Amino acid sequence: MIGSAYPLRGGLATFNERLVKEYIQLGWDASIYTFNLQYPSLLFPGKTQFSTEPPPKDLPIHVKLNSVNPLNWLSVGNEIKKLKPDLVLVKYWMPFMAPCFGSVCRMIRRNGHTRVVSVIDNIIPHEKRPGDRLLSSFFVKSVDGFVAMSHSVMDDLLTFTKDKPRAWCPHPLYDNFGDAIGKTEARKKLGLDSEAKYALFFGFIRDYKGLDLLLEAFGTPALKASGIKLLVAGEFYCDAAPYHEIVKRHGLEGRVIMSNDFIPDSQVVNYFCSADVVVQPYKSATQSGVTQIAYHFNKPMIITDVGGLAEFVPHGKVGYVVKPEIAEIASAILEFYNSGKEAEFIANAAVEKQKYSWGRMVEAINSVIRER
Repeated sequence: MIGSAYPLRGGLATFNERLVKEYIQLGWDASIYTFNLQYPSLLFPGKTQFSTEPPPKDLPIHVKLNSVNPLNWLSVGNEIKKLKPDLVLVKYWMPFMAPCFGSVCRMIRRNGHTRVVSVIDNIIPHEKRPGDRLLSSFFVKSVDGFVAMSHSVMDDLLTFTKDKPRAWCPHPLYDNFGDAIGKTEARKKLGLDSEAKYALFFGFIRDYKGLDLLLEAFGTPALKASGIKLLVAGEFYCDAAPYHEIVKRHGLEGRVIMSNDFIPDSQVVNYFCSADVVVQPYKSATQSGVTQIAYHFNKPMIITDVGGLAEFVPHGKVGYVVKPEIAEIASAILEFYNSGKEAEFIANAAVEKQKYSWGRMVEAINSVIRER
C-alpha cells in the first residue's frame, strides 16, 4: 500500500493501516510505503502532521516517500518495481498527490507483473483549485483500476476514464478505536455533565464541512431554548475566527464546547460515547470516515443530503437526512430529542453496520483485478 500511515496521523493513515491489516489477516505478505514528507509545512493547515500515539503493532511501514521530490519518486518507484508485488494499492484523496503517486505507479507497472488499484476518496476535490482536473487525469492514467467509496465518485470517475475497471464499495467500518463504553463513564473522562444532552461534531474542521451551519442552527430560538449542547471535537484546518464569532453572536459560550486539538485514536471512544447523536452538516461530501466511526459505536446520525452521504444513513432508521440548511438541521436535532429516537436508532445502527466490512473492500479490489 502506498499512502499515509504512522508516524503520520489522521483518517487516511487509519484507513490504510486497517486495510493492510485485513490483508495480513488473510495471509498476504503486506506492507505500507508512507511519507517522510507528506505536505510541506507551508501547505499544511494543522498544528502537526505526526501522531503522538504508539506505532501500530505487527505492521511493516516503510517511511520513504517525499511528495514533492521527483528524484525520490523514481527511487521509491524503482524499489517497489523490483519487489514485483502482485498488488499495489494507492489511496487517492487530492490532486496535490497526483504527480507523486502517478510517477511512482508508472515506474512500478514497468515490471510487467504488478497490478495497481486506487481506492478513491475524491477524484474531484471539495475545495477546487486551478489544474485539479489535469493533475487527477495524470494520476488516473497511471493505474489499472479503481474502487470508489460512493456512487458520486463512481460518476466523477467516468469524466476521466470509461475504459478502466472500477468497483463501488462503501467505506468500511472503523473498528479499530476499541469497544464502546458507557455514556456516563465517557463524559466523566471528558469532564462533561452526565445529565446533559450532547450532539457531536467530529473531525478536522474545513469550510465545506458546514460547522458554521450547525452553530447557526444552535442559535435558532427553539434549539437555543432546548438546553441541548454541542461538542465540537477536531482541529481547525481553516480560519477559526468566523466560527467563534457565531458562538459569540448567539451567546452560545456555555452551550458549545470546543475541543480543537487533534483527537488521538485513544480518545475517540470518549467523544463518540459521550454523545447522543453525531451531526455531519456538510455542504459537500463524497463519503465520510466519521460516519463509519459513528456506526462502530452504534451512534445515531444527522447528516446533510450532499454527495454520497445519504447512501450510508437510511433516513428515519439510523438517523435523519436533511438539506444543508440551518432551519432543517435545527429541526432534525429537535426532532431526534423530542421524539425519543435514540434507543431505536442505536438498535438499527447495530444491524445496519454489518454491511460495512473490510472483507467486502478486499473483494471489491479483487473484482477490479479480475476484470483487468
